[in-house]
Order: sequence, then structure tokens, then C-alpha cells
Amino acid sequence: MVVFTKESLDTLRQRVDLVDFLSARMELKRSGASYKGLCPFHDEKTPSFIVQKGDRHYHCFGCGAHGDAIHYLITREGMTFKEAVETLAERFSVPLELSLELEKNDQVPLIKAALDKASLFFQFFLLRTEEGREALSYLITRGLTLEFIKRFRLGLAPKAMGLFRKFMHENNFSDDILVESGLLTKTDEGKLREFFNERITFPIHHASGAIIGFSARKIKESVFGGKYVNTRETPVFKKSRTLFGLNYSRKRIAKERRVIIVEGQIDALRLIEGGFDLTVAAQGTAFGEGHLEELLRLGVQTAYLVLDGDKAGKEAACKIGELFLKEGVEARVVALPEKEDPDSFLKNKGFEAFEELLKGASEYIEFLFHYRSALRDMNSPAIKTQVISEIRGQVREWKSEVLVHESLKKLAKLANLPESTLLSAMSIKPPEFIKREAFTSYKPLDPHKILESDFLRWLILASSEKKRFMSWAKNNILPDYFHTEICKALYQEILAAHFNGTHFDWIEAIANEETEDHQRLLQEILEKKVDRSKAEEHFKETMSKIMLRNWMEKREAIKIKIQSGLLTEEEAFSLAKEFDDLRKTPPQLNLTLG
Repeated sequence: MVVFTKESLDTLRQRVDLVDFLSARMELKRSGASYKGLCPFHDEKTPSFIVQKGDRHYHCFGCGAHGDAIHYLITREGMTFKEAVETLAERFSVPLELSLELEKNDQVPLIKAALDKASLFFQFFLLRTEEGREALSYLITRGLTLEFIKRFRLGLAPKAMGLFRKFMHENNFSDDILVESGLLTKTDEGKLREFFNERITFPIHHASGAIIGFSARKIKESVFGGKYVNTRETPVFKKSRTLFGLNYSRKRIAKERRVIIVEGQIDALRLIEGGFDLTVAAQGTAFGEGHLEELLRLGVQTAYLVLDGDKAGKEAACKIGELFLKEGVEARVVALPEKEDPDSFLKNKGFEAFEELLKGASEYIEFLFHYRSALRDMNSPAIKTQVISEIRGQVREWKSEVLVHESLKKLAKLANLPESTLLSAMSIKPPEFIKREAFTSYKPLDPHKILESDFLRWLILASSEKKRFMSWAKNNILPDYFHTEICKALYQEILAAHFNGTHFDWIEAIANEETEDHQRLLQEILEKKVDRSKAEEHFKETMSKIMLRNWMEKREAIKIKIQSGLLTEEEAFSLAKEFDDLRKTPPQLNLTLG
């Protein structure tokens, strides 16, 4: 795990201008020595969100949301701690240093620098060379403007081998770095060659804005390979978790809890430019669980699938929609004409027509029924039964009982069957929590530390719920309930800061931890992805688990004492009564406030 040095975190803390940072994300108006705005954490008409110039914290007097720039990015934009730190470091030009020994020779900064320089080369080659004219003409015929091409840093990888490599060498980038960054690749004969050639390049960005890879599209059928090729897996680019366009769309997705998913890069960028800046591209049909988790982190509740109208696009819509519905997220499918993709539709019909398409998007169950039955004889009772059975089997796997119930009712209507036929033929399974595989480690996992870290995470990430969560924590969880000393100490610090009216600065806390283990724990607490829409449910559940653990441990301790044979009859009787009283009073959450 990456641990940043105390010095670099201290520098970042001093350099962040919260007013400047927030002004790029919301409207702040000066009011005396303060700045006011409408709170992004709850609906309000009168501004109660306050930032003092020079202060590192914001506060909402309406809902109680409170935090710093790191806290804002984690809670509002769904970033991990590492992503938030890197985003702020990029914004305020603070170099970050890594403290782990295994990172001493870390090449990530050089890889990012190489990718950024490559983007400049590709764009220059597109705009300023004879070879680039043909590719530029192709883009313009697709309806893209020069302003668009420059804004999104589209480029062209040259046909001739060696030209790009020579340029990078002249700018002091070694072959080793170019291989690590995915810009060079080895042939079967062991020779190095450019990975991208004779293709239009689209930079892929990290949440911080840094370029982490490229997607490249061929414009001539004679070019070897598929329509699109992407940077291979590198230290900075993880295809299974990277969504194209998310750096432009993250804020609005987190705010509106909805996302538009398209297939191609041009589709995504055209929509983003046209005001639909809640769009991401699924990189072809490769949308998977890692991408889903990234969107769940942002609190997405509705996904609009705007994929190509051909068979591959419809199959992708089936797969992606199923992933969302399994997690209780509504999926709606936007029907494009047979030979249209989003880009061609926008070019022919315009953005207003696309807005109407979104409004008329089909429920996933409706799309699935029509797609599955389109090429089958639904007049045959046997085939109809088979189709309905297949779809019903899928629906049973969804976690939301409401979605399951309503979708089965809709399916019955579509199939012209009585609702009772489908609803009575199954028992809806209760929702289960997502099972996550634990990270591989040479140290055994400590279940107590995991539980206590989860509890602290909800306290830290609470925004409008903070007052309630703090009161509930104080009412129900004593510091002595903790098994892990660092978690216990951290809990006491958080409570003291909140109830004394002082600010708990997470950058400072992490920077000032004396041991790397403590730094790592603090970062792990902030790094884990959570579904903030279920904050209250999970916080109560975590408190209950800690209280139940403490209750059971008390009973076990009394039982051991009684069975030790070292007590007098009077002492044993007294403990037996205490044990019996404890057994009759299992822990109950105290949810009073104050």
C-alpha cells in the first residue's frame, strides 16, 4: 500500500486553498470575512454552507456537514484517500513522496510524465503534419470541431516506426520507462516497437486529471488489430477499474446519482461536450464488476445504457444491466435505431432529440423481455415458458426486493400472464451483502481490526449524518469495547474533537502518525469503498456487532471465572446471578440524540 511521507502531506496541507478548491465545484459568494453557498450535502434554498478564507475546513449550519478538501472529495465525489490526495496535489502543484521502501525506486511519476509528453506529441502530429491532415479530416467529418479536438487532447500516432520513440528519447525518457508506461511493446523476436501506430489517440485520465493511458482507434481497415486498442495494464492504468470520461463526469454523477454509459470514446466526449457530463464509456463491451464498483462508490442509483443498436450492443446492454440490477441499481435502456451509435444520432438529430430518448428509456425488464423473445416463437407455450423461466431466474438474483417484485409484475404484464403466476411461483430471497475477497497478505487478517476500522470509517465519512452518528457512537460504544489499540485511540480523538468543537484534520493526523503501521491503518480506513446511500443502515449494523461482541465477551469472562474453581461459594453465586442477568439483557442500540 502507498504511504505518503509526512513532509509531502504537510506541504499539501499548507498549500490547499479551500475557497479556491470549492469555488471550482460550487458557487460561493463572499459575505464579510466568509464565503457562503448552497450546501452540496443537502437540499436548501438559503445558503448555510460556510467557508472562512484561510481556514482548511467548511461547515454547514443546516445539516452539520463538516470537513476539509480531502473529506469533500471522499464523501462528495466518491474518491479514495489516495485519489483525493493525488487530485489535490495535482491541483496545487505539490510533489508527493512515497515512504515505503518498496516505493523508493517508484517509477509512477516518470510514467505519468511520459504519458503526458506522449499526448503532446500525438496532438502535435495530428494538427501540424501532412500525415495528420487525413485523420483530422476524418474527425471533422464526424462532426468534431477543432476546439473539441484540442480540449480533449485527441492526437494521432504516426504510421512510421521509430519517430515517436526518437522524440521521447530526445526528451530524456528511457526505453524502460516507455515499456512500463505501455507506449513501447516487445515483438515476438524480442525487439521494441511503438504500441500505437496509425491510430487516433484518446487520452484516458485519472480522477486527478493526470493521463494514465490511451485508447486508440483505427480509421483505415488496413491497419492491423481491432477497431480500438487500449493501453495494456501498467502501474497506473487498470483497465478493469478505469472508465473513460469519468474525470469529466465524476462530479455530476455523484451529485445526481445517475450515469449514462456508452460504448465509444467519441460517443462519450460528444455527450460530455453537449452538456451530458455524466457520461462514461464502457470501453467496448468490457464493462465489468470493477467498473460497477467505481460507480457504486459515487452513489449511482440509475444507469442509462446507450449502446449501439446492433446485436453486440444489445448483448452488452443485457450484461451491463444485469450487473446493475443485481446491486439494486435501476437500469434503463435507451433504444437507438439499428444502424446508429450515439455519435451518429447526435450528428443527425441533435442533443434535444437525445434528451427525449433518455426520457423514453425502457425499463431493463422490458428491454430484456423484447430482446429475448424477438427471435423466438412466443405463440408456442413451451418456448414462452422457457423464455419467462430464464428471465425470472435472472430477476431472482437481484438484491432489491422492491425491484424483484415490481419487475416480475411488469414481466407478467408483458407476457400477458396473471401477476400471481410469477409472484407465487417463487420466494424472494432476502438481500445479501456483497462478498468481497480480502486482499492478499502475509499477515493473518484480524477480524476485530476490520470491524473496528469499518466503524471508524462511517464516523469519518459521515457528512449530513455526522451529528447523529457521533451521538449514537457516544451512547453505545465505549472506548474499552475496542480490541485494537490504534483504533481505540483514534476513536477517542474523533469523539474529543467533535464534542469539544475542534476540527479533526485527516491529512495532519496521517502525516503526524509516528509509525508506518499507523499511517497505513488510517489510509486503509479512508481507502475502502463504501455505499454512502446505505450509511445509516451499515453504521447501525456495525455498532450492533461491536456491542454484541462486547456482551458475549463479558459472558464468557464470567463463565471462565465460575468454572475456574478458585472462587468461594458466595463469589460463584454472585457471578452466576450476574451471568444470568446479562443473558437476559442482550445489547440494544440507544438511538437518542444529545
